[in-house]
Amino acid sequence: MIKYKLLSLTALAVIFTACGGGGGGDNQGGNHGDKKGQQPTINSSQTYDLSQANRDDLAYMGNEERLAYDVYMALYDYHKSRGTTIRQFENIATNSETKHIETVRALVNKYNISSDDLTILDRAPVASSSTPQSSLPSGKYDISSIQNLYNDLITKGRRSVQDALEVGCMVEVTDINDLNPKIDNAMSSGAKDLEDAFRFLRDGSYNHYWAFDKGLKNIGVEAGCCSLGDSWCHEEYPKK
Repeated sequence: MIKYKLLSLTALAVIFTACGGGGGGDNQGGNHGDKKGQQPTINSSQTYDLSQANRDDLAYMGNEERLAYDVYMALYDYHKSRGTTIRQFENIATNSETKHIETVRALVNKYNISSDDLTILDRAPVASSSTPQSSLPSGKYDISSIQNLYNDLITKGRRSVQDALEVGCMVEVTDINDLNPKIDNAMSSGAKDLEDAFRFLRDGSYNHYWAFDKGLKNIGVEAGCCSLGDSWCHEEYPKK
């Protein structure tokens, strides 16, 4: 049995070498884009002196957002082929995660970060900053622990619609836990562009958490994301 604990996705480090069961039916999800915050504009003329931690944080979060996209689309396609459309997955992946990936890649390119500048890779890079977003390899990562996590999430998410929605809760909580210290790192370095980008990602994750929580409640799981236990239960998250 796969055991999940609250990981900070250090289990999810870098694809960006510089971006790098329910029955049939329709799980109504609505449009869960990032309505709270506007996608930040990356000003190429204003640069900051990034620390090594800042550079690794960009690579780490680029990877983490891509993992979310990959997992959501894979589970959307899997359950749709079996008669259940989980709209949260498609809406969040196509309306939000793509923007999150774009935001991080823009910063990676702004600071010309390459795999040689990173300290968190333990496998050969699978993409570069010049790789078109549509060509990034789905489910393939430069960190072995990330690859293992992706595989575990897909395994759980295929078991049932409830398991799939629970995976969404887990990804978003982990995302938020990872972003909090990275926002602090950006503030310590005075890197306002990184801070703004990471806050934008976090706002999106708050929205996504509540979308998956609602999805679980819609199929009869009264406690929503809280059904997974205290680590995944966050009534304090802001709601749009």
